[in-house]
Amino acid sequence: MQKKQENTALIWFRNNLRVHDNVSLKKATESHSKVIAVYFFDPKLFKPDAFGFQKTAKFRAKFLLETITDLKKNLEALNITLLTYFESPENKIHALCDALSISAIYTQKEWTREEVTTDNLIKSTLSDTVHFTADYDQFLYHPEAVSNDFSKIPDVFTIFRKKLEKTVKIEDVFSASKLPKENLISTETAIPKMETLGFSDFEAVTKTAFPFAGGETAAFERLQDYFFETKKVSYYKKTRNGLIGADYSTKFSPWLANGSLSAKTIYWKIKEYESEFGANQSTYWVIFELIWRDYFKYISLKYASKIFKIGGILDKDYHWNSDQKTIQQWIQGETKDDFVNANMIELRETGFMSNRGRQNVASYFAKELLLDWRIGAAYFESMLVDYDVHSNYGNWMYVAGVGNDPRDRKFNTQLQAERYDQNHKYRKLWLEKTLF
Repeated sequence: MQKKQENTALIWFRNNLRVHDNVSLKKATESHSKVIAVYFFDPKLFKPDAFGFQKTAKFRAKFLLETITDLKKNLEALNITLLTYFESPENKIHALCDALSISAIYTQKEWTREEVTTDNLIKSTLSDTVHFTADYDQFLYHPEAVSNDFSKIPDVFTIFRKKLEKTVKIEDVFSASKLPKENLISTETAIPKMETLGFSDFEAVTKTAFPFAGGETAAFERLQDYFFETKKVSYYKKTRNGLIGADYSTKFSPWLANGSLSAKTIYWKIKEYESEFGANQSTYWVIFELIWRDYFKYISLKYASKIFKIGGILDKDYHWNSDQKTIQQWIQGETKDDFVNANMIELRETGFMSNRGRQNVASYFAKELLLDWRIGAAYFESMLVDYDVHSNYGNWMYVAGVGNDPRDRKFNTQLQAERYDQNHKYRKLWLEKTLF
């Protein structure tokens, strides 16, 4: 066992809001005798974006507050104090390092535009004696095992998936060890309230398809329930195109998005489930979806900020509209299409929408209304409780015909409604005004 350095490490939490299978936490606790954690509610993330949407609206804000409350409790059980600030990390980290005599910072490696800017600003304020260690910690297949040259990532998902399934092993999960009680420090910091972030608190509507709380504890409860209690995972492939209720799909995506659950944790739980109850197409299909999630991360590693450009990764020169009235009709669920409308109302009222719904409303936005797909992507970013930059922009590019769809498909939303909402149950649920 290596000897610990007699100095203090800071774990800067980002979208890795968990204590299980967290490489920053493991490295810090193994290498240093004192460890402190910090999370920043960055005010920039609650401001309007270039299209006028608040970057993080109320649903994800509430989910984040629940997640950080849970993280604080789980870190405390390891005798690690979590400091929380409603401030930009680049304005605060250097002062924290001075005040707490920090010698090393451990965090999750990010590579998209805004995160890289933040990293560079932070590094420019730190003294040379502070080591900054950032690790990829949001993948199923670790980047170092996948490629040393991301420009070689295939542009077709199937080629990517088949190669990885054959050649790359998925690493084991691990946990961090508990530190002595003396490691805890007293703190004046408090987790902000919804009001601090600029929202009124709210209760979730009862008909939401995502009735779960934020945080690692809730994520593990869902994992246990969906796999081992109800065994719903064995039917996932049959039910995943559902539209109503909590159990047509795994609902892991919001926890995956902010990192309160790791993709590897899900993978190894599936393997555990398969060894006990048998494998089938459905159990594999959950892994298949996790590989899609990885794929969009690799596409953003390959193409960097091209994923935010109007021509996408294909530099397509399509004509796009940006008519405000048409955009608002789509947002409010007031288009000519009742299936699109029902999905958009569900999103507005719950911060969630099924995968089937997302593909339909995005295709309608980009291919039917010919609206600038980045506006739709920005609205999803604001509203979705499970917003993930790579999956969001990857999927929007795909549907808009400027991404990784070799066939440039367009959804026939009427046929889709007939197929997936034959009895109008879903549309009735969201379109009919209740009497009370």
